Parts: sequence; structure tokens; C-alpha cells
Amino acid sequence: MAKDASFDIVSELNKEEVKNGVQIALKELKNRFDFKGSLFDIKIEGNQLVIKAEDEYKVEQVKDVLFSKLIKRGVPLKNIQFSASEHALGGNARQAAELVNGIDKESAKKITTAIKNSKIKVKAQIQEDRLRVTGKNRDDLQQVIALVKDIELPIDVQFINYR
Repeated sequence: MAKDASFDIVSELNKEEVKNGVQIALKELKNRFDFKGSLFDIKIEGNQLVIKAEDEYKVEQVKDVLFSKLIKRGVPLKNIQFSASEHALGGNARQAAELVNGIDKESAKKITTAIKNSKIKVKAQIQEDRLRVTGKNRDDLQQVIALVKDIELPIDVQFINYR
């Protein structure tokens, strides 16, 4: 009898690519005419991304440049969740974003419920911040991948270790 086939559903953010995207965005912003002489900064502090600029409009411009660089590097923007903008000292604006790594419990439950409701003959197990899907038939696993891609989630998911 053949072994069960399986794959993992994960949500990973490559921090090195985020760092590279931040460095490239900072280089571009330093050379832009509309940012000459103005204060701005992008920093990665632990599991947070912090953007500082003179006002909220400039923060949004910095985010646009940063997003374009992150997209080119293959970083999922859904995994960067910004909080509300706040005002810092000297009239500057500051906005922080959480770099989300791993599938939260609510999203994992939503995925497993959708898999169970689909009546596809597979098993889905929550393992900390990932899901493992196993089944006897590889075609069933392909159906599960298509199903999960159609689910609206607050994070981006990847499928790895397909065996």
C-alpha cells in the first residue's frame, strides 16, 4: 500500500527579502526630488516595520515606494499589517506595521472548517503556526490547494513539503 501524500499550509515572510526591500526603498527615496531635505526613515525593529516621515502624506508616499520594492522581491503584502498612523515629536508622523509570520488560530480554523465542509477525503491538522493536510490521493490534495486559494484570508499562505 502506498504512503499517504501530504503538504503543509504555511504563512511565511522572508525577513531577508524585507530588509533588502527596505534598503532599496531608502536608496530610491534619498534620490527623489520631492524628498530632498525632508526627514524620513524605514526601520525593522524586531517583528515590526516602522515608517517615520514629516507628515502623513509623506508616510503614504514612503509606503508606496516600499510596497513596490517588496512586491518585486516576492514579499506578500498581506503579511504586513499596518496600525493607525500616530504623530511623533516635532510634528512628524509615524506608522508601525506587524510582520506576520505563521497562521493564526482563527485563520487555521477557517481553513480546516472549509476543508471539512468540502467533503474531500483528507485530514487537516493544526500544528502550531501551520496546517498539515494528508490524504491517500494526490488529486484530493490538489483540490484542497485550489479550495484554500479561494478562501479570503487576512494573510498570504504558501504550500510546502508536497510529498
